Amino acid sequence: MRTLSGLKIWKIVFIALSLVLLQTGSAAAQQIRVVATWPALADIARQVGKELVNVESLATGVEDAHGVPVRPSFVPRLNRADVLLLIGLDDEHSWIPALLEVANNPKILAGRPGYIDCSVGISVLEAPTRVDRAEGDLHPKGNPHYLLDPVRAKVVAQNIATGLTRNFPQHQQALEKNLKAYVAELDNWIGRWEKMAAPLRGVKFVEYHPEWVYLADRFGMKLVGSVELKPGIEPTPNHIVELVQQIKQEKAQLLIYGAQNPRLPQQIASETGIKVVRLYSGGGSQSETDTYIKWIDYTVRTLVQSVS
Repeated sequence: MRTLSGLKIWKIVFIALSLVLLQTGSAAAQQIRVVATWPALADIARQVGKELVNVESLATGVEDAHGVPVRPSFVPRLNRADVLLLIGLDDEHSWIPALLEVANNPKILAGRPGYIDCSVGISVLEAPTRVDRAEGDLHPKGNPHYLLDPVRAKVVAQNIATGLTRNFPQHQQALEKNLKAYVAELDNWIGRWEKMAAPLRGVKFVEYHPEWVYLADRFGMKLVGSVELKPGIEPTPNHIVELVQQIKQEKAQLLIYGAQNPRLPQQIASETGIKVVRLYSGGGSQSETDTYIKWIDYTVRTLVQSVS
């Protein structure tokens, strides 16, 4: 009886491994390549697409919402993308258009099927009656930070499912099934958050940049003012003096800031006694927020603990 030599055994192992790698590479190549501008969008896409998608986020969640530093690696990611997910409402206006010009990928240009604007159908808050650069130019179509409201996130999930189906109709049934399951999961969490957030109802707060209106609207918080003079415009000394007086008069409890420099929040806190809370409006900034649901849960829990 003949036995295989050690060399022949290694050859067989090598061939088998090569076949596995080829099959794995083929499976990966068949996945829908999704690029999202923000981690929260990326996670919702993963929940809707499951094994059908390979999702990357350009931003990490700790950047200034309207000024993400552009990295060279963004261009090849966009070049390979089948679809691009955006917050929309001009949230990415300062960095995405220039990237799309050099990415050389017609599929994901504005107006093409692969360009998925997740703000479609969103009930937008703080829409200006007029657009004037003197009013700040970061929210010309209304406040784009709608992902802080988990009810509106269900519309986002639907938009992503619709966009993926538009580009890959052969996966419609699976996408609809995944969407239904994720919306049911969101509904379950929304019920929990509404109970958990009961202590937030009526709480007066100050924000650094206008980005917390959707969460406040959902859970009954009352906005007193913003550190920024207008969206994207840093405050004047007179504005800070007026804000300090307003905080004292209104007895505001919280000042929320994120990617901004903590100097002004700390200064205001020293003059008023208001509690300063650092929370990012992009999700994904730490392990506690690396999925959309975990991000909202962490945010609600942190705010509740801050007023307890």
